[in-house]
Amino acid sequence: MDYLSSVLFVFTLVIGVGFFATNVRKLIRNIKLGKKIDRTDNKSARWKNMIRVALGQSKMVSRPIAGVLHIIVYVGFIIINVELLEIVVDGILGTHRVFQPFLGDTLYGFLIGTFEVLALLVFISVIIFWLRRNIARLKRFMSQEMTRWPKNDGNYILYFEMVLMSLFLVMNAADVSFQQAGVGNPISQYVASWLSGFRVEQLHTIETWAWWLHIIGILIFLNYLYYSKHLHILLAFPNTFYANLNPKGKFTNLESVTKEVKMMMDPNADPYAEPEASSGDEMPEKFGASDVADLNWVQLLNAYTCTECGRCTSSCPANLTGKKLSPRAIMMKTRDRLEEVGKNIDLNRGVFVDDGKQLLGDYITPEELWACTSCNACVEECPIEIDPLSIIMDMRRYLVMEQSAAPQELNMMMTNIENNGAPWQYSQMDRLNWKDE
Repeated sequence: MDYLSSVLFVFTLVIGVGFFATNVRKLIRNIKLGKKIDRTDNKSARWKNMIRVALGQSKMVSRPIAGVLHIIVYVGFIIINVELLEIVVDGILGTHRVFQPFLGDTLYGFLIGTFEVLALLVFISVIIFWLRRNIARLKRFMSQEMTRWPKNDGNYILYFEMVLMSLFLVMNAADVSFQQAGVGNPISQYVASWLSGFRVEQLHTIETWAWWLHIIGILIFLNYLYYSKHLHILLAFPNTFYANLNPKGKFTNLESVTKEVKMMMDPNADPYAEPEASSGDEMPEKFGASDVADLNWVQLLNAYTCTECGRCTSSCPANLTGKKLSPRAIMMKTRDRLEEVGKNIDLNRGVFVDDGKQLLGDYITPEELWACTSCNACVEECPIEIDPLSIIMDMRRYLVMEQSAAPQELNMMMTNIENNGAPWQYSQMDRLNWKDE
């Protein structure tokens, strides 16, 4: 590489990393729009959960074929990109395989050879994934919410990975000195045989182009993540660390409601006492959630982390019986609304201007929410600990406590409990008769 190439490389690197950093700041800002919640307890259990689920892929293998293939792609892609360190150093300094003299031919050849084998395995796995999506057309990839963009997004990332793996092998195959050494080229030597008709100068040109396209492809891939479901490559780690460690089915209570109930049960409490003064003229907290700002920041992190794999929806009993509910769609719609709110803030110099929309109604319908059986199947199935049920329950809470908009059957039950002390329409004296029926 000459001086001009080094300058061009540094410029490309700065632009690519800079744009990525800008999007990361937007991402963090959007997630922080959510309410505060403390998920810093029991750090040892959280670290173990992250290592087991995000790093160890423990929940992926519950479906063995997809799980094994995903591990190959995940491990292979991460390990192969260790070579990116050498590319960056070579690009800045204008050197060629700068690590080879330091590591020695044997160790360096072993590392590159391992990368080549992994590149081939990743390529094969990606082809199988493509066939599953586009030829076998698995049902969970063909659901109603998998419209043009979500469907194509899954394919785009597969094409990216095919091209990047191919460029890596071509780059090695066209490197004459590397091939002549005969160490570290278990796969590229076969690709090199296809290039045997080219002159040395032509091979050098092919290597240079493959090298440039490889690094540019990686930078494009990096910046594409923000717009893609594949953002989970980065967010799976914090998402599993901050996951809810409570037993599944344990719901949170609103502090304001808890205080009210305790006061009602306290015989010494004065029901006419003035409430404690609050600081400023703050509006009372909304019960439940009607828009993304009413959700907590972990729920918003969940929305960005969703892989759209459909495991949750394919295991949802409501969805399986033809109900409108799809837990995957709940997460996708939450992310769409959050992105819309973020763009609103960008256009209005850091302030959200009411757009007349909200998550509830404009994106997620009450019909979807009330179809949920709260069985936790979606939470159990998610390979990266996303919790669609918590969003559903918070929005249900808003419907009941803010709008009194529960289904008729539920309203009747709550009225009976209030009046009769039981869900059934018995008198107070007969409310236990159900046990004799």
